[in-house]
Amino acid sequence: MGNLTPDSGRTYVLGLSAYYHDSAACLLLDGAIVAAAQEERFSRIKGDAGFPSRAVEYCLKAGGITAADLAFVGFYDKPLLKFERILETYLAVAPAGFRSFRAAGPVWLKEKLYLDRVLREALAYEGELLYAEHHESHAASAFFPSPFEEAAILTLDGVGEWATASCGVGRGHDVELFKELHWPDSLGLLYSAFTYYTGFKVNSGEYKVMGLAPYGEPRFVDVIYRELLDLREDGSFSLNQAYFDYLTSLTMTGAAFDELFGGPPRAPESKLTQRDMDLARSVQVVCEEVMLRMARTLHRETGLENLCLAGGVALNAVANGRLLREGPFKRIWIQPAAGDAGGALGVAQLIWHRHLEKPRRPAAGRDGMRGAYLGPAFDPEEIESFLRPLSAVYERFEREPLLRHVARLLADEKVVGWFDGAMEFGPRALGARSILADPRSPRMQATLNLKIKFREGFRPFAPSVLRERAGEYFELEQDSPYMLLVAPLRRERQIAMNAEERRLWGIDRLNVARSDIPAVTHVDYSARIQTVERDTNPNFYDLIAEFERLTGCAVLVNTSFNVRGEPIVCTPADAYRCFMRTHLDYLVLWPFLLDKATQPEWKEGREWRESLRPD
Repeated sequence: MGNLTPDSGRTYVLGLSAYYHDSAACLLLDGAIVAAAQEERFSRIKGDAGFPSRAVEYCLKAGGITAADLAFVGFYDKPLLKFERILETYLAVAPAGFRSFRAAGPVWLKEKLYLDRVLREALAYEGELLYAEHHESHAASAFFPSPFEEAAILTLDGVGEWATASCGVGRGHDVELFKELHWPDSLGLLYSAFTYYTGFKVNSGEYKVMGLAPYGEPRFVDVIYRELLDLREDGSFSLNQAYFDYLTSLTMTGAAFDELFGGPPRAPESKLTQRDMDLARSVQVVCEEVMLRMARTLHRETGLENLCLAGGVALNAVANGRLLREGPFKRIWIQPAAGDAGGALGVAQLIWHRHLEKPRRPAAGRDGMRGAYLGPAFDPEEIESFLRPLSAVYERFEREPLLRHVARLLADEKVVGWFDGAMEFGPRALGARSILADPRSPRMQATLNLKIKFREGFRPFAPSVLRERAGEYFELEQDSPYMLLVAPLRRERQIAMNAEERRLWGIDRLNVARSDIPAVTHVDYSARIQTVERDTNPNFYDLIAEFERLTGCAVLVNTSFNVRGEPIVCTPADAYRCFMRTHLDYLVLWPFLLDKATQPEWKEGREWRESLRPD
């Protein structure tokens, strides 16, 4: 077919992010999103940073094309600029950074400086290859799919090439960044330093720090402001590098940080202490204050009422909730794949709108993400082809009977794996690859954490609520379709804890009923909310509606369909494996229902696992 041109009426653009973390691919057809997915879902390597070959294969298949049909391929950052920053950093701190340089240098010299060649060989592609700056990709992913005609843009992450945060404006078919914060001053890296210090994994454990924060007191906030962070009124800041090691070594913090906070970093998997909780609360408070100051400055300088957010820090749903409640903007929209994966989407849309100067027509009140349901879907015949060789026991249902049956199971406190339709793009399960449960059960949070997810007992679960019922449960005045806003429960639903209950911690405290939906109520009476609309996900919406008809409750517990340390499931094979390895009671592989009690004996083994992989 040959490369298509922008004048042919069918222009395919492929966007890529890779080689740091959360590699991904996104395919556009005439500016509309055809497909997008993260490599980790296919490789089963959490946060996979390699070239997204399987994600690309999926996107091209979804578009019914080959790489030869692509008009443009875009990469989400500029490797030469990034290498310049890395080289200048090493030279500035030499010889202290030699160990880090020795680890990173060969990879740059072998792959990243020759990215044109690497990408062309990986894709078998000979057409035009374009690069965007990292924070431009984030900004584009925030604004172009948003429902706004114009908006202020705020991006925050660890670091791109040189920028660690950017402020801009989106209007029409372009975005303009007019202010940046530069390396090594980074809110993302400050938060990651505390993630490392409290014993969690950098680039994946930050949400654990956010979940741990409500258990602590902000007793280290003053120390952070006095020693670590020189925060200015406009939200800009500088970090005192005497306390950080990310410039010179392979760790985030060093001896000075240890001395400041009273000891070495917490060993991963060791018991959490009050200090860890207080550290988490303190850095969360600081993160929120920085974001609020930046937002107020951006509002003052732009005069706009809408704000779009992207970058890894924009996944901090607690801070986003405060921005909505206390910030100056009337409306906020957050890219659901706010981290590096979303950069693939951003660079593709930059090519379409900026490079090709194509108009943008946002639908009133609707974003362009299609609910983030942009990944692979499987029809009943494909699902049965996985199940038959396993001698799995399953029953096929029509739509309405299946919804009624599953709603009854949930009302009886059964835990259900829910696999339906196209997989979500981004880190949140939104009712396509979810584990569902009854939020009214005071035991459910502990059950899910310990028996299903195999994760830390302090971690909260999210509620999925019918959009029109959200205001009856939560203090939330706008849609939250992507589970990226935290809001308080309405006061009339809260149950005050007595003095004895307040002294409990962790899994014991989670067993205390703090509201009439305790399984989704965090210890500070907050919840990370997904509002569900029928137009976006009719099966999930009608399941919640049926659960409400049975119980009077328009909310379900919704957590990602995976176990700790693994990516969210992608295929029916992934889902069945997770089902059999955990204490899930039932599995829906739409339109099939499987009961754990009737399944054949589970057998581990490489041959069995490989037999479940799709071709």
